[in-house]
Amino acid sequence: MDLDKLAYDAAPVGIVLSEQRVIRACNAAFAEMLGYDRSDLVGQSFRVLYGTVEEFDRVRDIGLAPLQETHVYTDERMMRRRDGSQIWCRFRAHSLTPEDPLAQLVMTFAVISDSPPGALSARERQVVGGLGRGLTSKEIARELGLSPRTVEDVRARLLKRFGVRNATELLGQLTYLAP
Repeated sequence: MDLDKLAYDAAPVGIVLSEQRVIRACNAAFAEMLGYDRSDLVGQSFRVLYGTVEEFDRVRDIGLAPLQETHVYTDERMMRRRDGSQIWCRFRAHSLTPEDPLAQLVMTFAVISDSPPGALSARERQVVGGLGRGLTSKEIARELGLSPRTVEDVRARLLKRFGVRNATELLGQLTYLAP
């Protein structure tokens, strides 16, 4: 028995190897968490895992700058299952090709919640995603094409709704929400 293959297939998180945003290999956990057979995913663009082209276009380059600088990137994001339902995942990526970060990526996906965190709106999820990546309100605003005041308003509403004092507590609260 090949222990490397066993570890890959039995890992408790989804593992994917991609080349230029196309899935080249994935483990059983990744396929199962999204409701697919592996054979349905291999060879597909990651676009298939997002609700709309606009959503994919919005998130696909978010981690590109960190990958170019440090070859690693992490965030939390919504992913679409085959049946259209969504899951909130912790996403991590490591580029195997520093000179062209998207040429070959190894990624992991760990389910945080089987439903959107606290029924967040799309805008709230965008702001939370930025906070999860350590961005300031100004940086989030620039990334989303909003005013910093709008991001601050969204952030303040979330802090109040979840009864927390700061972004760190908010992220902790959202991470531990269970379905």
